Amino acid sequence: MKKYKRVLTVAGSDSGGGAGIQADLKTMSACGCFGMSAITAITVQNTLGVQAVHAVPCDIIAGQIDAVLSDIGADAVKIGMLNSAETMLCVKESLLRNNAQNIVLDPVMVSTSGHKLMQDDAIDVLKSELLNIARIITPNLPEAEIILGQKIEADQFEECAKELSLGGKVSVLLKAGHLDTDVLTDVFYNAETDETIKLLSKKVMTKNTHGTGCTLSSAVASFLAHGLSLNDAVRKAKEYVSNAIIFGADYSIGHGFGSTHHFHQFWE
Repeated sequence: MKKYKRVLTVAGSDSGGGAGIQADLKTMSACGCFGMSAITAITVQNTLGVQAVHAVPCDIIAGQIDAVLSDIGADAVKIGMLNSAETMLCVKESLLRNNAQNIVLDPVMVSTSGHKLMQDDAIDVLKSELLNIARIITPNLPEAEIILGQKIEADQFEECAKELSLGGKVSVLLKAGHLDTDVLTDVFYNAETDETIKLLSKKVMTKNTHGTGCTLSSAVASFLAHGLSLNDAVRKAKEYVSNAIIFGADYSIGHGFGSTHHFHQFWE
């Protein structure tokens, strides 16, 4: 019998379908994986923004993770929105208890529309308890600045990516999407090989950028589940999300920030 490449997303639900577990599952499917989910929060949102967040109780989050991993298992795990310190500790304990591998952590703090998705007291727990269980983290510029507690200039990306690696314990993909430049240069520090790779892409002028961080981290997890090296998984994920943004720019959905085109290689 054939076996699926399995990826678990531990993240919040986006009722608008553009980010969160909805974007994660679309990405995993498009990248040839069997996606599963443990929902950490239910958001009331659309393309215009987040109106409300309802946290899922920790015992239910842990129950979802245990149920999936004890039966189906996972070749990789993507962690997204965790809005409280309690949730973070619960998720960490559950993943370690189940010997989860290839953990990709996207430190989601603020939505594309500007809504805060992480409580202030959870940031310290993120830094002290959660980052160190990941194989790779994928912060954008504002998230990296919050974690490091400093302003980051474009010429400091390599230095800051290494600083985020906790002394070489976790690999870091520092994303440049928030920079106002025609060419964006993401910096990937591979802590396992102690090498730095620059990933260049042209900035696409579009408002359809909702869920790009969720999509990228899920793609990295998917390609790791396929057995690719970190370098190759990051390169393929970057290529996938860049094309998803390019093809998604041709579509109109909602009245605010639209989504990327997760299935561009199948629909176009």
